[in-house]
Amino acid sequence: AGLATAAWRVTPAPWRWGAVVLVPVLAAAVWTTFNVPGDPSRSGAAPVRVPGGVRLTLELAILGAGAGGFLLRGPRPAGLALGALVLVHYAASIPRVRWLLGE
Repeated sequence: AGLATAAWRVTPAPWRWGAVVLVPVLAAAVWTTFNVPGDPSRSGAAPVRVPGGVRLTLELAILGAGAGGFLLRGPRPAGLALGALVLVHYAASIPRVRWLLGE
């Protein structure tokens, strides 16, 4: 929702609806396509194999952009909450983060 909110706010009027749909769809496509083979948090399938550091960067970029979208163009409390949840999630997932960085 943060990505769609930012897309709506920064895109000129005639293109807003397309951006609101396209930006989250592109983010979802990247999320599902670029994977580390054998990732225990996913199915293990990797349509496009990437190193763990690349996957972690993609995850942080997409989740961070969602929080940033709210912070910059939407309700700031939602952005702060989402950003905090992302940090808590990765703090609670240290074994996976280490695994990704080792791949």
